[in-house]
Amino acid sequence: MVSIDTYREIALSFPETTEEPHFEKISFRVKKKIFATYDDKNKSASVKLSEIDQDVFTKVDRTIIYPVDNKWGKQGWTIIELKKVRKDFFADVLMAAYCEVAPKKLADQVRRHDAGPYYR
Repeated sequence: MVSIDTYREIALSFPETTEEPHFEKISFRVKKKIFATYDDKNKSASVKLSEIDQDVFTKVDRTIIYPVDNKWGKQGWTIIELKKVRKDFFADVLMAAYCEVAPKKLADQVRRHDAGPYYR
């Protein structure tokens, strides 16, 4: 299970990430682009993945991680059930989402340094 505090800690560990409101949700952004949101009502995350990453991660367990069921899902937006997901798996997915949206220079920093405490 991943709490909002853990979610926030992981997301904000990536370079130049900000937390901002997004309608009734919390969003995490890099350079003003959203890479993840938090839905408190449903205790879920929504992350922006590449088509390949979405395919790979959703093969793990579709009761935990699955594409959004509309055109947004076809664009890589993927839901993660925070009550069911393991923290290390969630951190991997969140890093992939960050790298999908971040400028190459920032994404390369994360990949090169394994993104901090969750990857050591």
